[in-house]
Amino acid sequence: MSRGQETREEILMQAFKAASMLGLDGLSIGTLAKQVGMSKSGLFAHFRSKENLQLEVLQWITEMFTQDVIVPALKVPRGEPRLRALLENWMNWHESKKVPGGCVIISAASEFDDQPGHVKDFLQASHTRLVETLARVFRGGIEEGHFRADIDPEQFAFELYSLILGFHHYTRLLGDPNAKDRLKAAYERKILSAKA
Repeated sequence: MSRGQETREEILMQAFKAASMLGLDGLSIGTLAKQVGMSKSGLFAHFRSKENLQLEVLQWITEMFTQDVIVPALKVPRGEPRLRALLENWMNWHESKKVPGGCVIISAASEFDDQPGHVKDFLQASHTRLVETLARVFRGGIEEGHFRADIDPEQFAFELYSLILGFHHYTRLLGDPNAKDRLKAAYERKILSAKA
């Protein structure tokens, strides 16, 4: 990795930490430049705009999420075991020290859902892929005979995704110390009701 790439990685790591605590819109090129020991113009040269910085941070986080949550789950046998691995990985990601202020991908969706532009477009595509992944994993469970064939995978994915969003808000906004137990109880009921 070149020195320029190392610098960019350091900037993205610091930007990710800041976005985790302050929100994606709270990113400031000036503040970020101070944190990484660069001039404001030096940092600006890497991204050219705040929107480009936000997009690169989202891309960086999405790749990290994919490597930590989705890729390991896809190595688990198809069906119910893979679905459980995906949910467990997602909960662990949410509580990880990597995301001190919670999941930026979820938080940013609330920040940018009414703001047209490239950031919203990226978030919309990312969340759509996530829901499609849930549906595909559930569909694999139907094919393996673990889940009932009369259940709509897209509806199941919608409900699981909604549980994860609820978990995020119960944890971050409401500070409920029982949020993880509540999520586990809810998805256990969901899985039990779907079993073949």
